[in-house]
Amino acid sequence: MATKDNLKEVQQKTSVAEQKEKMIQSRPGGSNAGDYPHVSDDNFAGNACGLPGAYPIDSMERAKSALRLAHNAKDPECIKRQVYRKWPSLNPDKK
Repeated sequence: MATKDNLKEVQQKTSVAEQKEKMIQSRPGGSNAGDYPHVSDDNFAGNACGLPGAYPIDSMERAKSALRLAHNAKDPECIKRQVYRKWPSLNPDKK
């Protein structure tokens, strides 16, 4: 059963998570960060580039989208490297 103290603790954790998400969304290329709760953490190109939860690459379609939208990131080359690492067939230099 939820007590008053437990409820306050849950609200504090939620507000911290929401604040972190808003901070990430305010960065260049992070507008949709946090919008993919069903995608595992290792399937985001943004995680290695300072945008946790941004640029999902769990499917070929999303990886192509990440490449098209990489120019919005602070470091577009980092996003591209992450996509090419997971989807080498998309790398034009390897064809």
